[in-house]
Amino acid sequence: MRRIGLTGGIGSGKSTVATMLVERGAALIDTDAIARSLTLPGGEAMAPIATQFGQDVVQADGSLNRDRMREIVFQDASAKRRLEAILHPLIGTACDRQAAQAEGRIVVFDVPLLVESGRWRARVDRVLVVDATEATQLSRVMARSGWSSEAVQAVIAQQANREARRAAADAVIFNEGLSLAELEAEVAALWLEWWGADAR
Repeated sequence: MRRIGLTGGIGSGKSTVATMLVERGAALIDTDAIARSLTLPGGEAMAPIATQFGQDVVQADGSLNRDRMREIVFQDASAKRRLEAILHPLIGTACDRQAAQAEGRIVVFDVPLLVESGRWRARVDRVLVVDATEATQLSRVMARSGWSSEAVQAVIAQQANREARRAAADAVIFNEGLSLAELEAEVAALWLEWWGADAR
């Protein structure tokens, strides 16, 4: 099985690149989507999260209060580690389960915190980083989400810096000033270089 670890900072265009890889035949495993499913009502992570952080982070329907959890994590680095200690093993198990169903296809693991986790390098064959300047990240996220500049900067500060991500990469797509067609051409060229014209 050929495994790509796909990562990039918030607003880098990572999700767009993921979609383009899927269109070329890859199977996508989205760790953010898995994390969300684990924290829905009845999700596997909710009981240990409630035990660790209290009912304050549980909404009336039994799902995770994301805004409250985000506040706690941004204010307390130890809280972030405790949350990750709950989520990461469950996400890893779900990823393995989904990868086993990919039936020989190229598998793309979309992992926003790939570099930060320190665990993913050994799980994938190659790492693809989608990169953009911080100014571009800010403008894209503010435009799509309505967040304040301060809120976006707080997220960026929690993530690995651009230099660390680029240092961990086998390939970098610099998604700055590219049209969708130009970005698609970059993805197509990398796919051909890594896997060949007939790879799926």
